[in-house]
Amino acid sequence: MCAEAAPGCAQGPAMALAFCGDEGNSGAYNVDHGVLNNGCFVDALNVVPHVFLLFITFPILFIGWGSQSSKVHIHHSTWLHFPGHNLRWILTFILLFVLVCEIAEGIVSDGVSESRHLHLYMPAGMAFLAAITSVVYYHNIETSNFPKLLIALLFYWTLAFITKTIKFVKFCDNGVGFSQLRFCLTGLLVILYGMLLAVEINVIRVRRYVFFKTPKEVKPPEDLQDLGVRFLQPFVNLLSKGTYWWMNTFIKTAHKKPIDLKTIGKLPIAMRALTNYIRLNEAFEAQKSKRSSFPQGSRSIWRALCCAFGRPLLLSSTFRILADLLGFAGPLCISGIVHNVGKGNNTIRPQTKILGVFFISSQEFLSNAYVLAVLLFFALLLQRTFLQASYYVAIETGINLRGAIQTKIYNKIMQLSTSNMSMGEMTAGQICNLVAIDTNQLMWFFFLCPNLWAMPVQIIVGVLLLYYLLGISALIGAAVIIVLAPVQYFVATKLSQAQRSTLEYSNERLKKTNEMLRGIKLLKLYAWEHIFHSSVEETRQKEMTSLKAFALYTSISIFMNAAIPIAAVLITFVVHAHLTRNADFSPSVAFASISLFHILVSPLFLLSSVVRSTVKALVSVQKLSEFLSSEEIGEEHDKCSELRSADNHSKYQAVPLKVVNRKRPAREDWNNYSSHMRRPINITEADDFCVKITNGFFTWTPEGPPALSNIDIRIPQGQLTMIVGQVGCGKSSLLLATLGEMQKISGNIFWSSSPSDSETGEDVSPERESSVDMEFRKRGSVAYASQKPWLLNATVEENITFESPFNKQRYKAVIDACSLQPDIDILPHGDQTQIGERGINLSGGQRQRISVARALYQQTNVVFLDDPFSALDIHLSDHLMQEGILKMLREDKRTIVLVTHKLQYLPHADWIIAMKDGYIQREGTLKDIQKSETELFEHWKTLMNRQDQELEKETIIERKTVLERTNLRRTMYSREALLKDDEEDEEEATESDDEDNLSSVLHQRAKMPWRACGKYLSSAGILLLPLLVLSQLLKHTVMVAIDYCLARWTSNAIAEKTELELRNCSVCEVFNHSPYSKVFSILCCLGIVLCLVTSIAVEWTGLKVTKKLHSSLLNKIILAPMRFFETTPLGSILNRFSADCNTIDQHIPATLECLSRSTLLCVSALAVISYVTPMFLIALVPLAIMCYFIQKYFRVASRDLQQLDDSTQLPLLSHFSETVEGLTTIRAFRYEAKFRQKLLEYTDSNNIASLFLTAANRWLEVRMEYIGACVVLIAAVTSITSCLYNKLSSGLVGLGLTYALMVSNYLNWMVRNLADMEIQLGAVKRINGLLKTEAENYEGLLSPSQIPQNWPDRGEIQIQNLSVRYDSNLKPVLKHVNAHISPGQKIGICGRTGSGKSSFSLAFFRMVDTFEGRIIIDGIDIAKLPLQTLRSRLSIILQDPILFSGTIRFNLDPEKKCTDSMLWEALEIAQLKHVVKALPGGLDAIVTEGGENFSQGQRQLFCLARAFVRKTSIFIMDEATASIDMATENILQKVVMTAFADRTVVTIAHRVHTILNADLVIVMKRGLILEYDKPEVLLEQEDSVFASFVQADK
Repeated sequence: MCAEAAPGCAQGPAMALAFCGDEGNSGAYNVDHGVLNNGCFVDALNVVPHVFLLFITFPILFIGWGSQSSKVHIHHSTWLHFPGHNLRWILTFILLFVLVCEIAEGIVSDGVSESRHLHLYMPAGMAFLAAITSVVYYHNIETSNFPKLLIALLFYWTLAFITKTIKFVKFCDNGVGFSQLRFCLTGLLVILYGMLLAVEINVIRVRRYVFFKTPKEVKPPEDLQDLGVRFLQPFVNLLSKGTYWWMNTFIKTAHKKPIDLKTIGKLPIAMRALTNYIRLNEAFEAQKSKRSSFPQGSRSIWRALCCAFGRPLLLSSTFRILADLLGFAGPLCISGIVHNVGKGNNTIRPQTKILGVFFISSQEFLSNAYVLAVLLFFALLLQRTFLQASYYVAIETGINLRGAIQTKIYNKIMQLSTSNMSMGEMTAGQICNLVAIDTNQLMWFFFLCPNLWAMPVQIIVGVLLLYYLLGISALIGAAVIIVLAPVQYFVATKLSQAQRSTLEYSNERLKKTNEMLRGIKLLKLYAWEHIFHSSVEETRQKEMTSLKAFALYTSISIFMNAAIPIAAVLITFVVHAHLTRNADFSPSVAFASISLFHILVSPLFLLSSVVRSTVKALVSVQKLSEFLSSEEIGEEHDKCSELRSADNHSKYQAVPLKVVNRKRPAREDWNNYSSHMRRPINITEADDFCVKITNGFFTWTPEGPPALSNIDIRIPQGQLTMIVGQVGCGKSSLLLATLGEMQKISGNIFWSSSPSDSETGEDVSPERESSVDMEFRKRGSVAYASQKPWLLNATVEENITFESPFNKQRYKAVIDACSLQPDIDILPHGDQTQIGERGINLSGGQRQRISVARALYQQTNVVFLDDPFSALDIHLSDHLMQEGILKMLREDKRTIVLVTHKLQYLPHADWIIAMKDGYIQREGTLKDIQKSETELFEHWKTLMNRQDQELEKETIIERKTVLERTNLRRTMYSREALLKDDEEDEEEATESDDEDNLSSVLHQRAKMPWRACGKYLSSAGILLLPLLVLSQLLKHTVMVAIDYCLARWTSNAIAEKTELELRNCSVCEVFNHSPYSKVFSILCCLGIVLCLVTSIAVEWTGLKVTKKLHSSLLNKIILAPMRFFETTPLGSILNRFSADCNTIDQHIPATLECLSRSTLLCVSALAVISYVTPMFLIALVPLAIMCYFIQKYFRVASRDLQQLDDSTQLPLLSHFSETVEGLTTIRAFRYEAKFRQKLLEYTDSNNIASLFLTAANRWLEVRMEYIGACVVLIAAVTSITSCLYNKLSSGLVGLGLTYALMVSNYLNWMVRNLADMEIQLGAVKRINGLLKTEAENYEGLLSPSQIPQNWPDRGEIQIQNLSVRYDSNLKPVLKHVNAHISPGQKIGICGRTGSGKSSFSLAFFRMVDTFEGRIIIDGIDIAKLPLQTLRSRLSIILQDPILFSGTIRFNLDPEKKCTDSMLWEALEIAQLKHVVKALPGGLDAIVTEGGENFSQGQRQLFCLARAFVRKTSIFIMDEATASIDMATENILQKVVMTAFADRTVVTIAHRVHTILNADLVIVMKRGLILEYDKPEVLLEQEDSVFASFVQADK
């Protein structure tokens, strides 16, 4: 600072380094023309403001924020942006860049003079420090919201602006002009300081923190006041936005403890699905109003999307184009550096000397190699930042759009008409596809959208630059790339076709696998595993064929991406060297053009995927528009019910009716009905109705015939109405029609206001009524239990309370009425157990009872129960009827409508509606029917099988035996354990529980699954593996050799050229290119061949592995014992076949290829750089350490986020499918709004996971790119230095730099692929886990020749001391059972639930573990038989009917052993002949998945027919008639007795009366035989258990 105090002080002894230089006689200290005309003094003056700022702010920063550092963590005070916040950051960045240029310019121009002039660059250095300090200081003031301290900055900008202006004015005075770089830089700085000053003044103007009396109070944004918001991208400052700095803490904590939904918090308001849905909807409405005359098509959807989400896309595209243009700085800088280094980097000595110092022009400045290296570094930093910003904005927009569209689809689903669903116009699958696939297609389109604009720009600029470097030969090379683009596009379309056909086959395979697993018990009992195994294998073969095509096209695509640049470079250079004789064939040109070719290839490769994505998006929008314009439900259902207001009109909604009914009498009736509203309910007064349908005709499809015709019914208020009739006569349809779910052809439905409404004291006067006489009543909420129980994917308790407030007393009463307590005790977490999707881990009866419990729990006035007893046994039904329906509902005076087959409950009914074939046969009380329809009444009476008396309730339901409960509990726990196992998916942890602490888990999380990787590769076999590894290594060696050869070639060419110029000889022979070009061509061709080999090897490996893994998995699973399926959730097995197989089929090979390619490229690049300049290795160490830690932290966070993203997607998708399945229930309950709310929560949690995943990817990429930029900078500086001082050839400098640029491109690919690979290898690991399953023992002791051909021909069964258990570690379920059954006897087995009846039947098939005793059938001990033989010779009918998709013929006889006549005979026995005859195709009529196109009863009958077809002498029926109405059941009983007169029949009875005519009855209890005798004998004994059962069944 001595220079500043007095210019004279430096005149002591000559110093080597002085502020103003010391050339002795210099005019540096000359102040004759005034102080300000001394350049050195002006520069000294320029230092003042910077020093002032540093002095003032440092203490404030250190003292103030040192003490406050603890408080800064409250992130709410944070990010309260002052006005002009972003502008200030941008200006500061520009300022820093200009200052760096000024420093560099000072150093370069000073390098010319004899002594050092510090004043040329020291002030700029101080300014640089001050600029950084200013922005740090500002940031701290902003986060602590203390604007008064900004005064310091105000002074600083003012001072800096004044001093710079003085300097600029002096330059002008002394005739320094635009040709001098320093003049331009100073001018720029004046402008920048001026603008920053303006920004500062603006803050004062807006916030009024100084010079004003009242400062303005400002609150942080709403989101930040909410502690739950952790996603800070929208709120942080520009630097943190660009580098994702705010993610650091998040990613660090991820390493300490796993990330879950709580860690990632809530979405900011602007990104929530609701906000975006509102935006989208407004855009839709605007489109509608514009195009009111046109139908709404896909074009208007596009317009709405662009209108709602177009702006961020423009921003993203702008970033993208900027990044692409900056990307060209790489090749240009390389060209410049190599060129300058070749000339020895000697800057031309500047001619201009003003004010005693030299000035240089910008051209002279840029011809310094070091300057170019620094510029290249900055360009790379900027380019990468812009690129990541572009990605981020595009992806965020895509995610917002997806949320909005999903909400839109959901709102539409809520209004879909039911007939659309049931008649197959819109299947649940299609809707789920819309949500799962099409919204994602649109999201991807928005991700890739900016490419559409950026790619043409990139290609055009690239080709122009190549032309500038190489002339005409460049166009030939570019032509190669561009001509091959259509080929690439063709390959890409083929690829997507192959993928589509693969998807079709894999869907078919999954459908078959799913059916196989669902019916696995049946397959094992009937010994049909091989049939289904081969059917799945057959589909898998087809799938493999299209997978082969997929693999082929993938490998071609990989090959083309690698080979096209090689081919282009080869053609270009050979042509360039041979055609243009005096061409400039220097390293600078060669390596710049190689980099350009690399840049050109990427947009062309992307082009195919962008075009494909665009096509898919167009298709998706088309589907979306079809869906949004599909049929909606009738108007009565319009909006979700408004809360009832006192205003009477809110309950009615005007819908003009058909004129037919506008007759006077109707009106009067109506008035009569309404006026009784207030009277106490009285049965004789039949006018008091809750619902009334007059003259109703209803249909499912608008064109089809009416399903219900001529319906005239009244359902009395507060009473129990029963609807009875045969299977398929329209009972359920009647309920749905009443709820408004069917399409009404004609007629009216009236809902009376419920009593609760009239109690509120409304005036229901006749006049008021008649004004709305022809209008519908608005119906309230109806508790509805559908026939097919519909459960939510939630806990048992949530399923029962179903969004209602929890009331403990009521809940307990409901649980008791539905006798759910024993079932709840069995479940692992009691009523907090999650029920799997579609209630998978519950039995049919449990699901039905939970569904009924939901209806009982609700406080609605109307309850509709659709056949609630179908899956329950007699005790449960009685209990439910007494405690639930009669006590809880009827005594509460609630209106109940009950559809049932159990005619013994008819005496309880206040009103009966008998249906037949879609019309009402009769309605009235039981007495009415007894009088008027004696025939019908008698028919009922015989069916009831007893006198018409009140139900005596002598039987108390016995709790399920402790035995079965522990048994089941075991099952459940092992199932839970397996699930946990599945989720954690950690390496098999062998440590005992207490050691298994957090640290070891965290250690596991950070480790790569090398074992799974080894398993994957070893599956490829002995030949492929070496081929894979060698070809990859060889390919990369050749690639390096190609570039090295080019470096040598060009270096020699240019060396010779300079030599010739020096000798100045015109006759010397020209440099001979041909030897070089030959070697170059050979290497290039070899490289291309190796590219092909590697790409094929990878895909071939993939195919081989996937084939092997799937077939071994299928073999293992199908032969696994039944116990395995009982303890493993079906979903998790299916996931192995679907998601995991898909990963191994399609994703792992590509990831493996990408990973090996990027890793080897990085390694080879670093090797080349180190070879060129060994100095580089020293700098490499810290960078490598940084890289290691970044990837380590990232991989853990990325995997957690990826799993969160997947796991939050599941509830969202299952919420959609749940809603579609339970649409009628949700609408009956009027719960649309609640479900919409749930959807928004699911969507938001999925979106926040996706956003965090995106941000984490950007976090990694920005860091890796910056490290890459550092690699480039270090490589450039070291190679320039060694070239200048160690005579390194310029060709090698070019080689090193080209490779350094490649590192920056491939580093993040490497880490990303590593993370992907880690996640994908999880699939291999899980499949390996299943491959360890033990198979059943299928071998027998007897050889086939020792077994009689027609065994068992008599059907004699001897059971000797039999004890059975489900698993070796469980208690026995049958203990020491002895029995003898003679040939042809009919045996009935009965007992309470869980007494071991079913285990008894399974013992015959060796499905359970027989550990003591034996069963001998016709003289052969069944333990000695091969399983296949044993099971194929017996028949069984199971309790749950299972049908497979296919034809009826296939369902009855998959082994194709029987003739048609035998099949028809079996159908006739099963009462199905007329049903099948009526179907198109007869025996070849189609059965849909699960037999959904037949009713429950019909399915059961098909199962009977299936058993009849196998003419075996032993026939077992396991509670087979549970879901059939009594009439059909009676016929069946007769048939079994006659058709099977000569066969041994063992019936496990559900309803005891079905075994009254058996020859023998066995009563079981807790696995023991309690009674064993003829039924007559047992009935005579007063105290026999059997007698008490029969009594109870009456």
